[in-house]
Amino acid sequence: MITLYGFGRVFPKVIGETKDLRIQWALEELGLPYRVHGIDHTGGEHLREAYGHINCFRLLPAIEDDGFAVAESGAILLYLAQRAGRLIPADFQGRTRVTQWCFAALATVERPLQEIHLIDMFGTGSAEQRAAMVEEAGRWFRGMEQRLDGRDWIACDDFTVADLLLATVLRHVRNTDLLAPYPRITAYYHRALARPAWERTLTLYAERLSVAVDDIR
Repeated sequence: MITLYGFGRVFPKVIGETKDLRIQWALEELGLPYRVHGIDHTGGEHLREAYGHINCFRLLPAIEDDGFAVAESGAILLYLAQRAGRLIPADFQGRTRVTQWCFAALATVERPLQEIHLIDMFGTGSAEQRAAMVEEAGRWFRGMEQRLDGRDWIACDDFTVADLLLATVLRHVRNTDLLAPYPRITAYYHRALARPAWERTLTLYAERLSVAVDDIR
């Protein structure tokens, strides 16, 4: 059985923002048997030697599959999809396209969106810094809007882990109006989050962190 090392306790400000949501969503989509090992992040459990054997960087999330540990959310998602033979194409070029968009979500799109989110959440950074991140995000949004012309999903004809990952990246700006000029991205985002597995994930996550689902949407 797969063990997901996720947050059992975390500082209230970041509940609903943590990357273990991505992994649990994938596990719910794929129907793989799993359990969640909730790590007490506020108590420093992730810094202890026991967890260091799972992830040498001592970051969450990570998974362990019959003794095989995988860290980094993008790598975990690709591993799970290939293990299950779902949410990723069987052909080489299709798998490459999904991998490309996973990399794009993490290395290109997420950086400015996460910076905007942190500035808005914690009041850090200047107006100039936020404006620069908004400008950069707009560049990536314009590319995504073009890519989604005539498409439901970003990488392939069907929903894949690339869409799952990109949708969770877009959540960083869900409380802003930054997606308003991009109707295709907006429709894409809502289409992804309308999936039943996402709703199950939110419910399970809220129960684990003892919060209301509506507080983390």
